Amino acid sequence: MGRVIAIVNQKGGVGKTTTTINLGAALAEKQKYTLLIDCDPQGALSIGLGLPAYDLELTLFSLLTDPRIPMPAVTHHIRPHLDLVPSNIDLASAELQLVAMMGREYILREAIAHVRDRYEYILLDCPPSLGLLTINALVSADEILVPLQCEYLAMRGLDALVDTISRIQRRLNPSLNLFGILPTMYNARRAHSREIIETVRMKYPNKVLDVMIKESVKFAEAPAERRTIFELKGDNDGATAYRQLAQVVMNGRPAQ
Repeated sequence: MGRVIAIVNQKGGVGKTTTTINLGAALAEKQKYTLLIDCDPQGALSIGLGLPAYDLELTLFSLLTDPRIPMPAVTHHIRPHLDLVPSNIDLASAELQLVAMMGREYILREAIAHVRDRYEYILLDCPPSLGLLTINALVSADEILVPLQCEYLAMRGLDALVDTISRIQRRLNPSLNLFGILPTMYNARRAHSREIIETVRMKYPNKVLDVMIKESVKFAEAPAERRTIFELKGDNDGATAYRQLAQVVMNGRPAQ
């Protein structure tokens, strides 16, 4: 049965989609059957992997709002060992419809349950909010990976996220675990970046991963060309870091 990992941070622009794409691609490169689910109405995950999400009739929105639609009907095979459930702006209205549904927090979890045995890893790219879409992802997940931009405002939001995770664990998903905090957009030459990492390490011992995702223009260029970092430049530092992250995930525990 596949491990379900939610890539979560309520702050935008911290590297959630970049991490979902490239961690998924790194796992697929290691021949691990992986499913990516785009839980963000912006559809950046779908578009960044070359799927014309805004032209699709069936997306994650269809799955969440119509119980007759099975997961395979909205799943696209996009790379060897890598599948994708896309989203587009239609998903923005899903939260309004979910509010009126019975068991609204469990809808995504129930849909995933039908395909968990087909994949080794299922990665959920969450929107930059803590609304019902993110709650559905957290209720569906076994583990959480938090990309954390190495700057002060991103660090400040971490407490609110950890509090939300605790509430989900108590009320909706007691088996949910924080797998790790992934430093992103890291620049070792900046004292501020180093200070942020040390502060987070002190506050959340044993949760900050040793893998550092450094700043790189390649992470902006790759989705613009509808490619992963490995397809754009497979030997650069970013590709190496995401291969390391994939190995950490496969090991089943954060690197210490």
